[in-house]
Amino acid sequence: MRRHTALALAAISTLACIAVPRPGRAQDVSRSAAGGGISVPGWQGKVDAQEEQRGRTLNDARLAPEGDALHVTTGPAVIYWNPANRATGDYTVKATFTEPKYMNLNDHPHPYGVFIAGNDLGTDHESLLYCAAYGNGSVIVRGFGPQPFQMNGRGGESNAAVHKAAGPGKPVTQEIALSVKGDKIECTVNGTVVGSYDKSAVVTAGRLKSTDGVYGIRFAHNTEGFVTALALARP
Repeated sequence: MRRHTALALAAISTLACIAVPRPGRAQDVSRSAAGGGISVPGWQGKVDAQEEQRGRTLNDARLAPEGDALHVTTGPAVIYWNPANRATGDYTVKATFTEPKYMNLNDHPHPYGVFIAGNDLGTDHESLLYCAAYGNGSVIVRGFGPQPFQMNGRGGESNAAVHKAAGPGKPVTQEIALSVKGDKIECTVNGTVVGSYDKSAVVTAGRLKSTDGVYGIRFAHNTEGFVTALALARP
């Protein structure tokens, strides 16, 4: 009898552990940024499709000029771009990202970075590839095509080249770049190549239409940062 009772209690305990969500992440829904919208002339944006399904819009995130920087506050996960910023052939797009207060709007790290190969942006058929860094030393390379796709795993991967914040509320800065070189696409963080992919694995059915296209920036939800020196370089 004691054995059956012990087994029953163990089973109940296991079910309770499964049923109760982990604190923090389960509650990490997109907030609405104060003063939302875009106030940088010529720039446009689009929140992720999943965010749109939850009723979020560009007015729930904020892109504003601040000195020589772009000040981004999210809100929903979002991409921003200027249609005049277009790259073709072989090129490198890079920018410097500063998170002044690491994790100040969330309870776990969220990434930010550059994107390239933007086509049909702002529509349901958009495609792009982005490389983004976390303030905990990780990097993620993902894309949007007919469906989102991953180049270095579901949650990205740690890399020693990616700077780590000293702790929540502390500043961290990353220089992030995406390059197209012949038949390769490379992601570079702080001067080190952290991901290299055959172009044929990225420009293919279900992924990118081309590596030619608009470039811009991407921020995950509930994140604040400054972007400077967004630039295009050619070989």
